[in-house]
Amino acid sequence: MKIEDIRELLKNKQVIEEINRHLWIESQKAGYSIGIERATDEWLRLYSEGWMKYHVPAKYSALQVKKKKAGVKKEKAKKVAAKTKKKKVKKIAPKASVKKKATKKKAAKKVAKK
Repeated sequence: MKIEDIRELLKNKQVIEEINRHLWIESQKAGYSIGIERATDEWLRLYSEGWMKYHVPAKYSALQVKKKKAGVKKEKAKKVAAKTKKKKVKKIAPKASVKKKATKKKAAKKVAKK
C-alpha cells in the first residue's frame, strides 16, 4: 500500500481500535510493551488488507486494480531491461591457444612419467 492509502486508513477510528487491540495482545505475549510504532507497523503489514477487504470492499478493490496496473508496468520495465542487457553482453569464445597449451602440458607430463 502507498503512504496515502495508509494515512487514509489510519484516519478510521476502527483501525485505531484494532491497532490498540493488537498492541495489547502482542504486549501480553511478549511480557512487555512492544510500543505503538511496532504495533502499527505489524498491524498494517499483516492485517490491513484483510481488514479493508471486509470493512471497505470498494476501496480494497480499487487498491487491487492499482496494484495490478503497477505490476504490469514493472513487468514491462523488466522485459525492456532484460532485452537491453542481452544486447550489451558479448560472448567471448575461449582462445584456441589456451587449449593447445593445456594439451601440450598433459603430453609433456605423460612423456616425463614414462
